[in-house]
This record gives sequence, structure tokens and C-alpha cells, in this order.
Amino acid sequence: MIIEDNFLPYKVGGLLYTPATDRNIVHHLKENMIKNITSLALCLEDSITDDILDEAEINLKKIMADLRNTENLPLLFVRVRTPEHLQHVYEMLGYDAELLTGFVLPKFSLDNADKYLEITDRINSSINRTMYIMPTIESPMFTAYNGEEKLEMLKQKIDYAGKYVLNIRVGGNDFLNLYGLRRNINQNIYQVGVVRDVLVNILNVFSGDYIVSGAVWEYYDNGTDDKWKTGLEKELELDRLNGFIGKTAIHPSQLPVIYESLKPCRQDYEDAKQILSWTEKLGVSRNISGNRMNEVKTHQKWAEKMLILGEIYGINEVSQ
Repeated sequence: MIIEDNFLPYKVGGLLYTPATDRNIVHHLKENMIKNITSLALCLEDSITDDILDEAEINLKKIMADLRNTENLPLLFVRVRTPEHLQHVYEMLGYDAELLTGFVLPKFSLDNADKYLEITDRINSSINRTMYIMPTIESPMFTAYNGEEKLEMLKQKIDYAGKYVLNIRVGGNDFLNLYGLRRNINQNIYQVGVVRDVLVNILNVFSGDYIVSGAVWEYYDNGTDDKWKTGLEKELELDRLNGFIGKTAIHPSQLPVIYESLKPCRQDYEDAKQILSWTEKLGVSRNISGNRMNEVKTHQKWAEKMLILGEIYGINEVSQ
């Protein structure tokens, strides 16, 4: 992955999705009403029915115009429908496309990757900055017995455009839908074996070179109890353990929980600093707390992640 700002892929954090028909989003952003928002995707895909797509596009253009000269905006993305739609939306936005960090590309697969990447390269060749993309892997072709092999083929294509790829995203609900499944508020996606296996394959193929973001959690605060939060915290814990960084959010109440989950604990942060400024003669040493081993060669990549996350999101002083 060749990203000029090494921190930028980590800054996506909790990506809040909102339909591009949302007329209140401008006010919410201008007045800083959404706590812990780091990135926002204005959606023209699944959250928009076909019969109001034109209306949504008109509203999107108005949103972007209204956000001109607004300070402290989160990273802004538009979720398009197809490669052709990507080209159409970029041209439609015109000057206001400069506000975008990039585009979310749904249903990204071997069938459309070449076209998506061709248009991405064409857009970037016409501007003097980088317009990033975030491919979303959610196609049924990756669930078959040879799904990992197809993911390897997809990665080869993505690698050619690596400098434009900010995150790899996964469509957890799309994979669940293939099997007619849905997790309840007390369950997590790693308990759904058929989907867990697909997610592990995606991580095996992509997480060595790209930031891969976790699947959406469907439950949010409705003012009655904290079961939604407990469930989200548990799934985020498993996301981190397995290698996902960040998560798709569908409600503002989820963002503070996701933001907090991105903070390394104090011990991890201090250990990361020790590893990245190694002065020991041996390649292994006790950590500062004296309760675990640090090894400079095998913990290097982990340490880089912890340091970046700590610099962006701060330190969790409670959890160890």
C-alpha cells in the first residue's frame, strides 16, 4: 500500500453511513453535533431505492455545496452503485468533489474491479491530489469453497491501484443475507461460522497490506438499555483481536464506542514505543511493566499500528 499520509487510513475510524437524502446532515456537521465523528459516507446505494436516486443525487450536490468553507469536516465519502455511477457522480459534483476524500465502491468483485479501477485512475490523472477509494467486499463469489483463491485474484488487481486504496471494507450483512441469517443483540458475527470463515479469508489476504474495516453492527441506542452497547463493545474487541481496524456505523450513538475501541491501552502504547525505539542488545526483552515479552522483530508491525492509533485517538488509561 502506498499512501502518502501513513496516518490517513487509520483516521477513517468509525465510518458513519447516512442516506444522501438526509437534509439535516449539513446542520449537524456545521454545528459539530455528531460526537466523535471521523468520517462520513453519503450513501447512494442500498439506503436509497431506485425511484428516488435522482432526488438523492440532487440533494447530494446541494449538501456538498452547502459544506463549502466549513471547518473541521470529517473525511467525506460518497457510496456509489456501479463503476459507471462513480464516473457520473464525480462529474455531477464538479468543483464540489474537492471536498471528498474519496468514494466507497460497493459489491467490488472480479466482475467489476477492472472498470472501477480504470475510472479511479482516470479521475486521479485529471486532478492534482489523490481521490481515494474504499472497495467493499461483499459479493457471493467470495463465499464458495475457492473463495480465498478469488480474493487473491482480487488483491492482485487492487494492488495495481494500491496508492488510491484507503481501506478495504466488508459487507457483513450482505454475507449474512446469503444464508438468511441475522445476529441478535447478544450475538456477534464471529459466532456465525459461515460468515466468520469469509471474514478470516479477507483478513488473510488483505490485512498484511491494507487496513480492513469491520462489519456493521445493527443495534444502537434507543434510550431503553445498554444491551446494544455491550454487544458492540464485544464485537469490537473481537474485531481488534482478529485484525480489523475501525467499523462501519449506522447511527451516531455508535461512534463514541467505536472511537474508544481504537485507543490502545497504556501498556500497549508504551510497549509499542519501546519496540520502535529499540536499544537492547538482545532481540527480546521484558516490557516496562515487567509482565510480558517484547520482541523487536515479531512485534514491529503491531507496534507501528499501536503508535499510530495512539497518536490519532489517544490512550485508554483504564483498560490493560
